Amino acid sequence: MAAPNGGARPRRSGDGSDRRDSRGLALPVDDTAATGEGTTAPAPIKAVPVRHPGRWAAIVVLAVLGAMLVNTLLTNDGFRWDVVGKYLFSGPVLNGLKNTLLLTVLSMAIGIVGGIALAIMRLSPNPVLSWVAALYIWLFRGTPLIAQLLFWNFLAALYPRLSLGIPFGPEFVSFDTNQLINQFTACLLGLGLNEAAYMAEIARAGILSVGEGQVEAASALGMTRLQSMRRIVLPQAMRDIVPPTGNETISMLKTTSLAFAVGFKELFGQSQIISGRNFQIIALLIVASIWYLFMTTVLTIGQYYVERRFARGALRQLPPTPFQKLRARFRGAPA
Repeated sequence: MAAPNGGARPRRSGDGSDRRDSRGLALPVDDTAATGEGTTAPAPIKAVPVRHPGRWAAIVVLAVLGAMLVNTLLTNDGFRWDVVGKYLFSGPVLNGLKNTLLLTVLSMAIGIVGGIALAIMRLSPNPVLSWVAALYIWLFRGTPLIAQLLFWNFLAALYPRLSLGIPFGPEFVSFDTNQLINQFTACLLGLGLNEAAYMAEIARAGILSVGEGQVEAASALGMTRLQSMRRIVLPQAMRDIVPPTGNETISMLKTTSLAFAVGFKELFGQSQIISGRNFQIIALLIVASIWYLFMTTVLTIGQYYVERRFARGALRQLPPTPFQKLRARFRGAPA
């Protein structure tokens, strides 16, 4: 019987060597798939792993250095671990720890609020606001922090009394400077106002990372510049602001040790006072370092989860946390 196109119907062989498509054209034969006599299967590939002698050498060096460190920590009597254990949870040290945390939190609050305000002023089209913010940042970033702390502590030498009133006119309120600005207030002003200058540049960089189209869209919706900054720009800029802000917080925690210069008894100051009495300088430095390491670790973990929260809108799926990876590993499931 003739095929619909008038030609002979193509014949198909049993071994599949004569294969044709719907138009009767022959299809190519895959010789590698044949298993008949005269054909050979390809030889399996022998994968040779790449050698990494440098890695093993580095591991050996690090293991030796680690063993040496452990040995010196356990055998050197100069560390005086008995003294470290005695003062690690002592009352004066814990009181200094509380003062350090209080100074860190309040100084960072002043720095963050002041930094955002300065960043907005710096980006303002008003030249007066922009130049005032630039002058502030130039002054506080250009002078040493220890000099600023001492300046606020000895402000009474310049102004014995601080007052509010009309210039060249009557005064409404007047205060004694020594009573108004004590050691804690001097440290708070010095650390907070200095941090505001650095946070201003961090916030400005985060604001500039948001596209101009966002501001234009907010203006098209009838929002004022302040409303668009608060509702549109800052929420998107937080993803770029949070990581350096976490670093600044950790840095502030350790920078509070400079308060010892004005006599404020924070963690480092308390350890120095105790070591001045018992002459165990190394042991008390280890006590302070242990507490600083502990607080830095807690802040680092907190920074990780804050960054993860603000990354929700930028990533389709958040990467698993270390605890989720560990739980998945024990369960044998992918993280």
